[in-house]
Amino acid sequence: MVSFENTEIAFSGKSDQDLKRAFWLFRMVGRPWLVKMGKAFTHLALKIHFPIRRLIKTTIFRQFCGGESIDECDVTVSELARFKIGTILDYSVEGQTREEDFDATASEIIATIRKGDQSDSIPFAVFKVTGISRFRLLEKVDAGNELTEKEKAEFGRVKNRMDAICKTSFETGIPVFVDAEESWIQDTIDQLATEMMEQYNREKANVYNTIQVYRHDRLKYLKKASEEAQKKGYQLGIKLVRGAYMEKERKRATEKAYPSPIQPDKTSADRDYDLALEFCTDHADHIWLVAGTHNENSAMYLTRLMVHCGIEKASPRVWFAQLYGMGDHISFNLANAGYNVAKYVPYGPIREVLPYLIRRAEENTSVAGQTSRELTLIITEQKRRKGAK
Repeated sequence: MVSFENTEIAFSGKSDQDLKRAFWLFRMVGRPWLVKMGKAFTHLALKIHFPIRRLIKTTIFRQFCGGESIDECDVTVSELARFKIGTILDYSVEGQTREEDFDATASEIIATIRKGDQSDSIPFAVFKVTGISRFRLLEKVDAGNELTEKEKAEFGRVKNRMDAICKTSFETGIPVFVDAEESWIQDTIDQLATEMMEQYNREKANVYNTIQVYRHDRLKYLKKASEEAQKKGYQLGIKLVRGAYMEKERKRATEKAYPSPIQPDKTSADRDYDLALEFCTDHADHIWLVAGTHNENSAMYLTRLMVHCGIEKASPRVWFAQLYGMGDHISFNLANAGYNVAKYVPYGPIREVLPYLIRRAEENTSVAGQTSRELTLIITEQKRRKGAK
């Protein structure tokens, strides 16, 4: 039985200096006022061209990102591979609005897929539809508003970019994840992902859609997606996460006076996540699952479900995934026990990746217990190493 308490295995890839840096970072993100102040200072420093790039790169960027380019991530890819952990290269540039930027992002995503085709250590690729499309356009499509001729042509280009990405995934055999986003554009993303799965998932899951179970309707959506896949004869790729836009979702629902799509409490989200794990493993004949979770109970539950359903540890139909720089006690102990594990490794130019890093810090602040758990494990390992000397 795998244990998530073994800090020697969990931090086997970390030097004493790495642990010290992680300790101070998680101490800082555990203080909401400090995260808020740091966010304001960073924006101001960049605006006035204050030289903080090196400070960011050697601290929070180094903790949570692999590099500024695909090739710069090679060291991280190799380090994770030493411990039988795969890398998911995540080009984390956000907030683009120009067509040439969307084309460039699509080309970059395709480059990560081709990189995976050259390396056994990169099992998946990933992208956000908002990385290749204007948010406002997706919002208008999702709302069912009529598009102008210009917008129809623009949306056609979005579909072409998505098809080029998924076709490359199909041709290389490196699956790609379509990340979930805000609820008011998610129906459109779901539809696009479903079209790609229907086209490219005939034999295996080359395209995975992402389900955020912090939404109370997602378990129902999973079952409906399963029925559609069976009816139309394609394999359903599912990446299961709890979600990343909870505060924004609740705020918008309040402002616009509509029922919140978010679960009433964490217990409900945890329940639906585990029920979704049950459903996916019970239907492993046509569902390929990636469990993106930092929740120890859910990760352990999935290992038991795999035994119950007769799914081998190394089956390509089930993977575990965590974010780089976090959840190492889950990732490294699962990989050491023989399970398929991959880390999301964000990369990109520091200035462009900052919105991701700030959001990551804010999410750690808002997720009860996450930061304190990371800190407790780091302290435990520091004490163990000190006692072993």
